[in-house]
Amino acid sequence: MKKFNSLIITWGLIILFLVVIGFFYNFSRDDDYLYLGKDAPIPRELHPLVDEKKNTLIQQALVLNIHLVITDEFRSFEQQNALYEKGRSIEGNIVTNARAGETYHNYGLAIDYALINDAGDYIWDTTYDGNVNGKSDWFEVAELAKNLGFEWGGDWSGFKDYPHLQMTFGLSIRQLQEGVRPATEEMKTVE
Repeated sequence: MKKFNSLIITWGLIILFLVVIGFFYNFSRDDDYLYLGKDAPIPRELHPLVDEKKNTLIQQALVLNIHLVITDEFRSFEQQNALYEKGRSIEGNIVTNARAGETYHNYGLAIDYALINDAGDYIWDTTYDGNVNGKSDWFEVAELAKNLGFEWGGDWSGFKDYPHLQMTFGLSIRQLQEGVRPATEEMKTVE
């Protein structure tokens, strides 16, 4: 019985060791992530790669004769809380279920878009075909964005957020709240 208990403890320690090694490997491979601690500063702008891909998306859409506008990018915690209060304690319709710190916008990893019609108006019409090719411009933009590495809110199984595009870098909101950040080239050179 003692040998059995010893064997269980040994295997338990081996498994624990492998889990710990896997955790550190996951956050250190290729310097993709940085753990900055619970008091990590909150980004104040779009992550450079998200910003680059946003600009590429706009250019690729123009090639297809689709005019789009980015209606929202980085959002501060204060802006997020004000948006959350719409339809709750502030007059208007509810536009988000995310409080401050609960959206990729707060970490510079998300953008929202709309189309621009022939009259120059911003529209959120997912059936609009301004380039008259028989396809929805909205869904054409979503496909372009996904090919650039964005996740599209229209693919979500629950609440569909058709204007929303995000790059999570494999990080959850919880990890971002705990101070893990996707590395930028500037961050990698500082270490």
